[in-house]
Amino acid sequence: MRVISGRLRGQRVEAPPGLTTRPITDRVKESLFNILGARYGMPGRLPEIDVLDIFAGSGALGIEALSRGARGCVFVERDRHSLAVLRGNITRLRLGDECRVVAENAWTLRVPPARGDGYGLIFVDPPFRDVEDTLRVVDLLDRLGPRVSADGVVVLRHDVRTRFEPNGLLELHAVDDRRMGRNRLLLLARGTGGD
Repeated sequence: MRVISGRLRGQRVEAPPGLTTRPITDRVKESLFNILGARYGMPGRLPEIDVLDIFAGSGALGIEALSRGARGCVFVERDRHSLAVLRGNITRLRLGDECRVVAENAWTLRVPPARGDGYGLIFVDPPFRDVEDTLRVVDLLDRLGPRVSADGVVVLRHDVRTRFEPNGLLELHAVDDRRMGRNRLLLLARGTGGD
């Protein structure tokens, strides 16, 4: 994997070995960040926001956000092999001052506070099979809702074959829904509906 755009463009992001993670392809990642850039009115860039990357794996999504202008990123990961790769990527790319790594189970996470008014961007990228437990996903999204800034967005990535509908969430509602290959990218924002 590589960083697609921004100050770290072209830099390699190592992925954990084995089948425990599902690295996002460059094509899907580029499409996602094009959607986010358009949403923030900054094609190819992001504003100076705080990012939360849950189920971070290699950190590819959070690192891409930092490269494109995000202020800082909190990475949440519990797998020890993934943590080693994530920390290695942060060190090699000299991002230590902009990052914090939380070695914790994302499903039971007490969401770390963000600077300012909340996270402008939260990536939720669990193992695809875990999204089949709809109640657990809804619980996590409900805990994240109050931590999203007023104009922030949550990105949930899961397998298109898993039926997950964001109905009944306390603070979040769907603002975009894209399918790319096996990936579904569901974007959620605060409020009661509309965009």
